[in-house]
Amino acid sequence: MAGQSAEPTPAFHSKVPAGPLPATLDPAQFDNPIVQNAYAKAAKVKKVLYQQPCYCHCDRGFGHGSLLDCFAGKHGSVCDVCIKEAFYSYEQTKKKKTAAQIRTGIVNGEWQKVDVSKYETYPPQP
Repeated sequence: MAGQSAEPTPAFHSKVPAGPLPATLDPAQFDNPIVQNAYAKAAKVKKVLYQQPCYCHCDRGFGHGSLLDCFAGKHGSVCDVCIKEAFYSYEQTKKKKTAAQIRTGIVNGEWQKVDVSKYETYPPQP
């Protein structure tokens, strides 16, 4: 997916809505610790995920409006792209990056470098 910025950017929102955001699913309903961690981290950065595109193109296949939609349902549990993008968004938020800066990183494919092995234990070790 290198060079993905040449293709149209998938759906995202440029700002957070005035009302409440959709809830993410409870990580406890999944068995895979990586998936559990992805849902747990997604819940912590919902406002950021709402402003991110998803390069699995679930906007086309499922009508998703942003990366957050993947974790408001079960799609995020079966998609490595969504999982890596969520971890990337969480990690970059912890580094004080803005939603726009994170979006630029996702568009440029930086999410592909996420090391998911550190999320193989749930809850993660310090």
